[in-house]
Amino acid sequence: MSRTLLLEVFDAALHAVHGQARTAEYLRANPRIGDVHVIAVGKAATAMMHGARDVLGKSLRSGFVVTKHGYEDSSLLGDARIRCLSSGHPVPDAASFAAGQALIEYIAALPRDAFVLVLLSGGASSLMEAPVEGMTVADIQRATDFLLADGWDIGAMNRLRKRWSRLKGGGVLALLDGREVEVLLISDVPGDDPAVIGSGPLWPMMHAELPPLPDWLVECLPPPQPVSLRPVPHRVIATNGDACKAVINATRAHHLFATNGDGPLEGDVLEAASRIAQSLRDAEPGIYVWGGETTVRLPENPGRGGRNQQMALALAIELDGRDDIIVLAAGTDGTDGPGEDAGALIDGQTVSRGQVHALDARRCLNEADSGTFLAASGDLLYTGPTGSNVMDMVIGFIHAPD
Repeated sequence: MSRTLLLEVFDAALHAVHGQARTAEYLRANPRIGDVHVIAVGKAATAMMHGARDVLGKSLRSGFVVTKHGYEDSSLLGDARIRCLSSGHPVPDAASFAAGQALIEYIAALPRDAFVLVLLSGGASSLMEAPVEGMTVADIQRATDFLLADGWDIGAMNRLRKRWSRLKGGGVLALLDGREVEVLLISDVPGDDPAVIGSGPLWPMMHAELPPLPDWLVECLPPPQPVSLRPVPHRVIATNGDACKAVINATRAHHLFATNGDGPLEGDVLEAASRIAQSLRDAEPGIYVWGGETTVRLPENPGRGGRNQQMALALAIELDGRDDIIVLAAGTDGTDGPGEDAGALIDGQTVSRGQVHALDARRCLNEADSGTFLAASGDLLYTGPTGSNVMDMVIGFIHAPD
């Protein structure tokens, strides 16, 4: 019952922030007369494009979609109006740079009086790229690997990414060159700042301090080039807060207590796991939900898994033997790190189940190989592409005493 309940409320969260439904809902409430050209980029790009196509119908004159490899939607490929591309995430690959060039060409070919609807979701920073002069493809890939391993938060990562890109930090808006535009966003960043989502392709670069950089990156990184751009009409249509609220509402429908956890999901993943475990040990029966995004510092040769699997295994160690507590930790985009798992669903016997396979939980945690342990314990969670991306969720359930 406990596992089924957590999966049910997590599914309710994903439905509440689904790109197709949220995009269609907004466009029905804000109808547009005349032709519309649609650009959709991010992990939720295909879902958002579906929502736009559902409402716009024949008014959809052309479309351009870039999403993550494996997140393609074959039903869009049959629409001759829409060009669909996929590329690499979290590190941009050759297809990411090809997608960036294709977007530049698509925008250049639009009529001068075109109305452009941009549908933006998390992942766009990696999925489309066009380097500024002085940065090579290899530089950007090496820099991205550095950011991912060094534990930077998403805001700082995206401030740096703007420095090396022709598309980020207002670059796409500059390419649109006065064409009328509106942006709908699904937020994968704390605070839901449109200048941070996808590295702000339609918002100007702002000066901000960065964490220390290695010498090799300082040498190849060009100085910031602030751009003065016009304000952009926009609406954030789905957030992590929406997902957390849906979990609480779905739980209360079962006549169970539910509330947000004590503070956002942020900071170092192991420190966050320790805080959450302590909260759950001391809490009353019910469901508690945390939303946000943690950071991970990776060892030189990390193993299998991402930050949610690290969170789950750390919680399994902290809560070992507590048969009254079960916890789900997962990414709302359906992926966690470079693999295909979304996260994991652990309980007080997770560590014991993994030990049967001669694995040491703490060693796997220290080696960033949590996925290997959680695969052995049978606790990995697979959702496939979810049609959204609103950061991560940790949902803890405490049983009432029998």
